Amino acid sequence: MAKAPAFFVSHGSPTLPFENVAARDFLRGLASGFEKPKAILIASAHWESDEPLASTAKQPETIHDFYGFPPELYKLTYPAPGAPEIAERAAQTLRDAGFAAAATDPGRGLDHGAWVPLSMIYDDADVPVFQLSIQPDRDPAHHHKVGQALASLRDDGIAIVGSGSATHNLRALAWNRHNAVADWAKAFDDWFAEKIAANDIDALLDYRARAPNAAMAHPTDEHLLPIYVAMGAGGQGRQLHHSFTHGSLSMAAYQFG
Repeated sequence: MAKAPAFFVSHGSPTLPFENVAARDFLRGLASGFEKPKAILIASAHWESDEPLASTAKQPETIHDFYGFPPELYKLTYPAPGAPEIAERAAQTLRDAGFAAAATDPGRGLDHGAWVPLSMIYDDADVPVFQLSIQPDRDPAHHHKVGQALASLRDDGIAIVGSGSATHNLRALAWNRHNAVADWAKAFDDWFAEKIAANDIDALLDYRARAPNAAMAHPTDEHLLPIYVAMGAGGQGRQLHHSFTHGSLSMAAYQFG
């Protein structure tokens, strides 16, 4: 099997599967560009912990971790099998790399940061998947090192996916607007894409100080941190997709390596 991919996707709103937007169409076609992996490790912005955790659930439940959305959204499930043995290996790999407190969680299912994009990428739910938590109180460099430590998994056909959002300011969303893009969101999104294309890791790790409108684009870090896991696991990046939804929510996606 060829080396599995490392990539980052912006998962958007939980309603993305029902939205007639470019990002949904992109995700539906993404799998055609890669050999099907043996398993998927997905670092989601919606699982936070003090130290890295890998889910060892044999059959991860579909977590509907949101409220106030249409009833049909709560009927969606993603019944992919788990990958407990690979998750155990991932946790041990992290411990061997110096993340001494890395551990496993046997009960964690798939939150919408995982199952929403995966339901469009691999809609047959036939690829084993397990989640990796992020550490919201740790910086991008920490997550980049996590990705670097896990990079060897790709040699055995395990895809490493970061799922978050290239911009994420919920207070600034315009729910019924997809076409007109806020200037601040575009400026941040363009800067990030340029730095990834240039492989300027120093700038990317220091995005809060260097990127335009960083605090507006990300009032908190958690939705951007998954990209650093994928970046660390893959290396040089390239943009796979670029669009916006809801006025300021970047749906950018990147492949690394």
